[in-house]
Amino acid sequence: MNINISNANGEAIYLQIVNQIKTLILEGKLKEGETLPSMRNLAVELHISFMTTKRAYEELERDGFIESFTGKGSFVKAQNLELLREEQIKQIEALLMEASDKAQKAGISLQELHELLDLVNEGE
Repeated sequence: MNINISNANGEAIYLQIVNQIKTLILEGKLKEGETLPSMRNLAVELHISFMTTKRAYEELERDGFIESFTGKGSFVKAQNLELLREEQIKQIEALLMEASDKAQKAGISLQELHELLDLVNEGE
């Protein structure tokens, strides 16, 4: 599992881990039942504190993406399709908000933004 941590992006390290693991699961790169690195091994690999990885895994478990068993480790949880859809919608909303902000700063109207989205969709 390849996780990249950046001190420059302003996002908390544990959230970077959470978001990257969620993305790997949503994209199907981490599959149901797949073992995640132990919290300690991930902390050593990323050169961060154990508490940071623990916090990330706790959030992933709370959000229903992984399950952890004492003495066995943490695993990708079978995904509820509605939960996956909701998470994807949340990510799309964030991207659309960013695009909307950039469009507004560039003086692009809502109509022009809609046209750009239509053009992008036609290309697929």
